[in-house]
Amino acid sequence: MAEIAAIILAAGKSSRFRGDDPNAKTKAVALLDGAPMVRHVAQAAFDAGLKPLVLVTGFNADEVSAAAQVLPDLRLVHNPDFETGLASSLRAGIAALPASAAGAIVLLADMPRVRAQTIRRLVETFLANPGAAAVAPVHAGQWGNPILLGATLFADVALLQGDSGARKLLANRADVALMECGDEAVGIDVDTRDDLLKLGRLSE
Repeated sequence: MAEIAAIILAAGKSSRFRGDDPNAKTKAVALLDGAPMVRHVAQAAFDAGLKPLVLVTGFNADEVSAAAQVLPDLRLVHNPDFETGLASSLRAGIAALPASAAGAIVLLADMPRVRAQTIRRLVETFLANPGAAAVAPVHAGQWGNPILLGATLFADVALLQGDSGARKLLANRADVALMECGDEAVGIDVDTRDDLLKLGRLSE
């Protein structure tokens, strides 16, 4: 069975979420249904059977690490260059993977509603399409997250700079398998406190 890892990106400063409060913490530790958002994400990855779970921290690293460390097999990677943008965190996550990893699913700490079932389907789609370099979920005609990156893309990820994520690599490739799914959560992220409140109401 191919080993598929998880890279959970939780290094950002969450500027829009924190607003003008200099003491505010990153949105990754904001509570949703009584648990930090990053824990929801890590739990879904764990329940989906991904190994290892690599959590990339940056801003508020101690709080973010503590919020997710209740899970076993969690590897903490601190990105000291997190302020340079998303690419540095993605590179740090890829660099922390074992050589045996056939791929990695890149999860965002501000997308806490993505289900383990959806994550498992990404893996199944990847395994069923041996020529695929990556798998992207599609809901209502739009690409979503998380995205599964095959190991053949890891060297290209290492060259990313600035605030570019994996999608820049995949935009014009013909070897990306698209997975149609009914999970609207693949298109729902939390940018502001209002977003978090709305997401909480959906579960009431």
